[in-house]
Amino acid sequence: MMRKAAFSPHGRALPVMGVVLALLAGWYLAALFGNWNGAADALARAGAIPDAEKIAAATMAQERPVVPAPHQVVSELWRSIVGMPLGSKRSLLTHAWVTLSATLMGFAIGSLLGIALAVAIVHLRSVEASLMPWIVASQSVPILAVAPIIIVALGAAGLTGLLPKAVIAAYLCFFPVTVGMVKGLNAPDRIQRDLMRTYSASRGQILARLRWPAALPYLFASLKIAVAASLVGTIVAELPTGAQAGLGARLLAGSYYGQTIQIWAALFAAAALSALLVQGIGLAEAATARALGARPAGRVPRSAR
Repeated sequence: MMRKAAFSPHGRALPVMGVVLALLAGWYLAALFGNWNGAADALARAGAIPDAEKIAAATMAQERPVVPAPHQVVSELWRSIVGMPLGSKRSLLTHAWVTLSATLMGFAIGSLLGIALAVAIVHLRSVEASLMPWIVASQSVPILAVAPIIIVALGAAGLTGLLPKAVIAAYLCFFPVTVGMVKGLNAPDRIQRDLMRTYSASRGQILARLRWPAALPYLFASLKIAVAASLVGTIVAELPTGAQAGLGARLLAGSYYGQTIQIWAALFAAAALSALLVQGIGLAEAATARALGARPAGRVPRSAR
């Protein structure tokens, strides 16, 4: 009974709530100490007596705090999402959609490229020897250094708007897909591949009926990493372009004018968007597993009861 309680939804909720409350408490303490000097100086300039109680209250209500309090970030999120009409330059939903569109395009390009490279690496030793070191080395270059070069080069070629951001997103996205799929396509044992050859199976049949099903768990695990990396790449790509819309543009505008609450709200919106994308990949994985006849997690076969 104790083991069942530990794995029940209520058993999992209690530790999660404990961690959330601890994080909120630490956040409020960081806001208190991070904004203390600024609040004390503001009260002194206003002619008020800067006692501890007034300073503590002022740290939670500063217009441009060093560390915004949680309630300030939540208030900004509510104002930017619910209080602004869609299409407004101040609506976070509008900025999130601009970032999401480039993210999904880059994710599609990077995923297809990664899968194609993995298939080529698995089947051609020359490709593995020539491309794999360059694929690994490509990720050693900081994306902040690569993004302006790609933006300028594509802009000189007349390519602007969505595509340059998608290319940078794909640059970060293809690597985990390539590595994961190489591992997944090589997951079947040699004896299984040899058995397929005894059936006179071609390389395409081995790929479709043996390698690909074995690689699906690796593929979905890689896609979860890739979609989050794709979002990061899109946000980074929006910074050097001087974009007028997108979460990256929102972050850039907040840094220009010292709007730390706006910056933190955009960061939380980006984190929520990334979580939704990863959850979407998880739902696709579960649907694929059900279509292939996999048993849902936690269900015990009748013979084992």
